[in-house]
Amino acid sequence: MNTSKTNAPRASSNSRTMTRLQRVVQTAAIIATTLVLVSCAVGPVYTPPQAEPQAVPARRDDGAPLPPPMFQGKSRWVPVRWAELPGFDDDKLFEAWNAWLKSCERPGPAFAPLCADVRRLSIASGEEQRAWMLARLQPFRVESTQGQADGLLTSYYEPLLKASRQAGAGYEVPLYKTPLGYGSRKPWYSRQEIDTLPEARAALKGREIAWLADPVDAMVLHIQGSGRLSVAEADGSQRLVRVAFAGSNDQPFRSVTQWLLDQGAGRMAAPWAESTKAWAAQNPQRVQQMLWSNPRYIFFREEPLNAFDAAFGPRGAQGVALTPGRSIAVDPGSIPYGTPVWLASRGNTVSLQKLVFAQDTGSAIVGAVRADYFAGTGAEAGEFASRMNQPLNLWVLWPK
Repeated sequence: MNTSKTNAPRASSNSRTMTRLQRVVQTAAIIATTLVLVSCAVGPVYTPPQAEPQAVPARRDDGAPLPPPMFQGKSRWVPVRWAELPGFDDDKLFEAWNAWLKSCERPGPAFAPLCADVRRLSIASGEEQRAWMLARLQPFRVESTQGQADGLLTSYYEPLLKASRQAGAGYEVPLYKTPLGYGSRKPWYSRQEIDTLPEARAALKGREIAWLADPVDAMVLHIQGSGRLSVAEADGSQRLVRVAFAGSNDQPFRSVTQWLLDQGAGRMAAPWAESTKAWAAQNPQRVQQMLWSNPRYIFFREEPLNAFDAAFGPRGAQGVALTPGRSIAVDPGSIPYGTPVWLASRGNTVSLQKLVFAQDTGSAIVGAVRADYFAGTGAEAGEFASRMNQPLNLWVLWPK
């Protein structure tokens, strides 16, 4: 290392004595030079060591006695350690917190006392949220009452369809509000009876919300239970609205896909709607028979859709807006609405290990380890949902 020596200031003929300031400057320069020389001789200047990373403390439930198993209607809940939840340390919990805030709009009695903390932690870090969950919640593995812990995960979504406020010009398939006298007859008329019986037609006259162009699109909307419509109004303007589930005819659900298989059509390739439309185009004389194979019929209500509401899905059975990727439909006889649930599923479509919330149900969602995953809105979500059919494990996270 090269160094340069510093010469002392030279006194002028008018000032033979150094001022105090000059002495201070000279002394500082000498000290600085000495330090440089020392550093060259012994190596880099010493830097205090950084604090060693702290070991992750043992989770507060490690070694603590577990509570006894619980029975919840159709399911048995078996207590487990947090370490048994696959991927729990890796999930981005802040992404789930909006769904938790939604659940706190209509919490069940078990979770209402936690909602003040949930709101406070909405701006906390993921680690703070995780630590709070460890302290306040106990995970239970969900099993059938016979001890079966493996189940089925499917998915649903919110279709986005073109519609017209008036019939005609290719828009001939109506979407109805609940009929006049709804509730006085249980079950109400079947899908085939709705299309053919004069008394059913009379009860629905004037109850049309809008009209779709394709009967398969209408069937998709009935199966999903809600959707968004880009509606052509009578004045020619376009308006985006949501049609939400308002009721059903209480008839049993029958799978159109299964009916097609039974007719020898072969397994329909995903996405379901497109493959079914292709079959309908090749078999126009049998389309009505296909539709009538599912007697269940859904009635809707129209809801306005502002920018904030558009970020979320429709309201589920809990009565709160669904959050894409964080809301599931469950059998409420197995998992109460509003319950945080750890979901793990691995299949050909996707691998999921994440926090979700039981906020909806469906007529086909029956049993202890059964869930329908809300994928979001539009065609991409629809394609994902159509491919989802894979194994499932669930853990409910219940207050201690």
